[in-house]
Amino acid sequence: MSVLKKFLGQTAVYGISTVFSRLFNFILTPLFTRAYPTATFGIFTKLYAYASLINAVLAFGMESTYFRYLNKHDNKKQEVYNNSFLCIAFISSLFLITGLVFANSVAAYLAGDISQVADYKSYVQFFIWILFVDAICVIPFAKLRAEDRAFKYSVVKFLNIGCFVGLNLMFIFLIPIILKHDGPMCEWFASWYREKWVGYVFISNLIASLATFLMLLPEFLKLQLKFDKDLFTKMFSYSWPILVANLSFIVNENLDKIVLSELLPKSVADDEVGIYGAVCKIAIFMSIFITAFRLGAEPFFFSYAKNANAKKTYAIILHYFVVALALLFVGLIANIEILKYFISRDAKHIADYWVGLPAVPYLLFGYVCLGIYMNLSIWYRLSDQTRFGLYISIVGAVITIVLNFVLIPKYSYMGSAWVSMLAYFVMMVISYVLGQKYYPIPYDLKRILAYLLISVVLVVLSFWVFNRNIYIGNALLLAFLAGVIYFEKDKLKSILFKK
Repeated sequence: MSVLKKFLGQTAVYGISTVFSRLFNFILTPLFTRAYPTATFGIFTKLYAYASLINAVLAFGMESTYFRYLNKHDNKKQEVYNNSFLCIAFISSLFLITGLVFANSVAAYLAGDISQVADYKSYVQFFIWILFVDAICVIPFAKLRAEDRAFKYSVVKFLNIGCFVGLNLMFIFLIPIILKHDGPMCEWFASWYREKWVGYVFISNLIASLATFLMLLPEFLKLQLKFDKDLFTKMFSYSWPILVANLSFIVNENLDKIVLSELLPKSVADDEVGIYGAVCKIAIFMSIFITAFRLGAEPFFFSYAKNANAKKTYAIILHYFVVALALLFVGLIANIEILKYFISRDAKHIADYWVGLPAVPYLLFGYVCLGIYMNLSIWYRLSDQTRFGLYISIVGAVITIVLNFVLIPKYSYMGSAWVSMLAYFVMMVISYVLGQKYYPIPYDLKRILAYLLISVVLVVLSFWVFNRNIYIGNALLLAFLAGVIYFEKDKLKSILFKK
């Protein structure tokens, strides 16, 4: 079981960095909702939704491909690194040039009013550079993970988010204070500063991305501008289905925010998107956990695939991953009356944002299904059948697209939350069924389903039956935790204490 302890330790390092990085980012949510009205926060949410779609295209599925081919070709690690990076660099450079040329047209399309076009052009240009810099950092980051350099990975991530948060605090609070009290450099700040201009968020992001690039410079210097055509052909055939699958995932994750702004009346669209974007931030805790798991699990799964007991190990990992997801699901809902203050602390905005809280349980369960799906998806990556990931993701995307167009006009963001949950649930089920057919792994399905069902029942009781009572909700959480410890104590002892 020592290999599982190593996996847990590695994931914990990624988890700590991810938790702190995302928590710092999460702290900005009440600051943004306090500094900007819901309509302005809607602009912020919409642009980052578009950026997520583009990011997936620029990465081209090469991160997973890099891990897979490192372990398939031990004697060609440098070639795999070169090919992966050069592919992304080529696509990103084309995007950068094209984006800057057509920035004005894109801004005119995104802006709701002709008076906003100039601002939107600035936003678009910032985003183009952010996406370019972030894309070319993908493979150097993957290299750190593949080489078990989790500490450096974490340091770079910490510096990135620290830079982003610090600059936002400067633009939102420090400069206005200096201007108000006629502080140092007041005249210079007054010559260019615009109060409550959301563009400063994007400038902060760009500077943070550039700082990340500089931190990763040693990894860039290890590149060789040599291209292995035969190897790339194999990598490309593995990668493009992952690209489409990732695009479909991003569609599931972000299309609702884009479609909300298009299908709802213009008078309420930005407000509704802002509310939905803000309450989605509560689900960030689930997202943090899933991200931390993925960062540690992906290189581990590929490197461990050749071991005789690999499938048994994968089954154990999923089992306890589901336990953790179920406990987190119940815990977040039990404490939602505390977490909601992170959306907005300003009394003037409370009614505007808290009205969206009923969407949170559906969003969280959707993330539970997504986390399980990500774990299950290892079967088609290890068996080089990535086309199945493409098929599954397309099913999820179709559900997302069709049902969003059906439900949003009538139910607004609640319809989006329902659709998100359903899409991830269907993808999870399909992946399990196909995986057991083509790459069977001995999962303890009965116990996994039991934990999921119990968590759903406890969430329904906590949120709706007991009306989000924090004491009853946490009592239910403690009872659930006690039950888990009782039934899992023997297995946990064997994992944690056996050498």
